[in-house]
Amino acid sequence: MSEACCGSMCHRGTGRLNRKVYSVIQLQAGNDHCGLKSLKGKPKGDKVLTLAVPQCGECSACLNPKGNFCEKQDFLPSSRLMLDGTSRFTCKGKKIYHSFHTSTFTEYTVVPAISVVKIDAAAPMDKICVISCEVATGYGAAVPSAKVTSGSACVVFGLGGIGSAIVMGCKASGASRIIGVDINEEKFPQARALGVTDCLNPSNLKKPVQEVVKEMTGTSVDFAFEAIGLAETMVAAWDSCHLSQGVCIITGVSPPGSKFSLSAQSVSTGQTLKGSCLGDYKTRDCFPQLVTAYLQNKINIDPLITHQLPFDQLHKAFELYHAGKTIRCVLLF
Repeated sequence: MSEACCGSMCHRGTGRLNRKVYSVIQLQAGNDHCGLKSLKGKPKGDKVLTLAVPQCGECSACLNPKGNFCEKQDFLPSSRLMLDGTSRFTCKGKKIYHSFHTSTFTEYTVVPAISVVKIDAAAPMDKICVISCEVATGYGAAVPSAKVTSGSACVVFGLGGIGSAIVMGCKASGASRIIGVDINEEKFPQARALGVTDCLNPSNLKKPVQEVVKEMTGTSVDFAFEAIGLAETMVAAWDSCHLSQGVCIITGVSPPGSKFSLSAQSVSTGQTLKGSCLGDYKTRDCFPQLVTAYLQNKINIDPLITHQLPFDQLHKAFELYHAGKTIRCVLLF
């Protein structure tokens, strides 16, 4: 059992509450979380991070040095139950379903041992809670997944929490130009502060955004990142890449059943299309290392958190999220 101390609003978790497929299911959402391990009848224990993608250490993904999408994850497909097929939540006698085996929008949650990891006791929980998803997914997409190179040109579609962390990763890797794309121009000042050099609002353009990106760079970008989860922006990211050495990374999670199509000819030119889940990090091995890197001032994740609210103002946090007024809102228990 984990006792919640801090959690944050995540696109993946909140998105589950918006989609019609979940409209008739009572779901305990939440996946970005830092808390204290708790055993019944014993004092509060270690500081821990919950893991939306576990690391069992036994499946083909965990045993492969390049894999991290553990076969015991509850994302694709999602049972919305614990590993043993049960739910540990009820409300007025009715079953409440789980989310990602974590379900962190609650003071106490029950998670499998493979879905939680001990972290440094000195870690400030109101900061490092975002490592569970935002930092790992975004920063990880740019650094271990794409391996952004010094002097390269990048474009990031979506400047929310994940996109902002991607920008930080691109800047840390030495990218010389970072183009940010979003329809919400209120995000542009924050994006520029994080390292974006050029901001584009597709709604104000007379041409498809990918064509404008090509004109701005003279050819195309070396690295493109999609952090929205829409088929059209995935295609736009792909079309923004250099035909030969361009790398397109998809981090956005699309609605169930979504598909996107690419020009068959463009696939044979040499550019790379890659999906990235939590930055390809093996979660139980790598998340404590990210926490340590933060404590040693090797990465600064503080700018990714724009709001903090007590948990009883969860609905206000949702309002900020849906209005596009926050990058990440940390909920304090």
